Amino acid sequence: MEPLTEQQIRASFVNCSKGEAKRLPVPRDLPAQPWENLDFLGWRDPQSRVRGYVVAEVDGSPYGIVLRATDGSAGVPRKNLCALCLTPHGSGGVVLMVAPRSGKAGQNGDSVGTYMCADLQCSLYVRGKKVSDQGRLPESLPLEQQVARLTDNLAAFLRRV
Repeated sequence: MEPLTEQQIRASFVNCSKGEAKRLPVPRDLPAQPWENLDFLGWRDPQSRVRGYVVAEVDGSPYGIVLRATDGSAGVPRKNLCALCLTPHGSGGVVLMVAPRSGKAGQNGDSVGTYMCADLQCSLYVRGKKVSDQGRLPESLPLEQQVARLTDNLAAFLRRV
């Protein structure tokens, strides 16, 4: 992924108002991000444990969405699998992330969701730069195809938003 500026990130959001995009917390360490290992920039809101953000490149331009994590604390602890990168995690490592749809549908309350790594660091898990508490599933695909699967899964979710 190409490095992004704060201005590019704020301008990329499609499922919130311009005012909300202006107020959302952007990572302070943008120059220090491992851009060469990222397929998308994902981060959680340090002020709210339920808010998250994803910015990915779509058709050559940044495309950002606001996410809301469901509270997965109810029920029995269990293992889960991220729908984007297929990384297994123990309890709390995968959460259902829900995004309001863009445009009129989102204004009417429509949303879509998928199960994602709670820390939104799928790119690093796929590349082995970060390891979950459950390790990785054995893969027969080469790394390039695993990365392509991640980007395809993310693109499919973004299209639904």
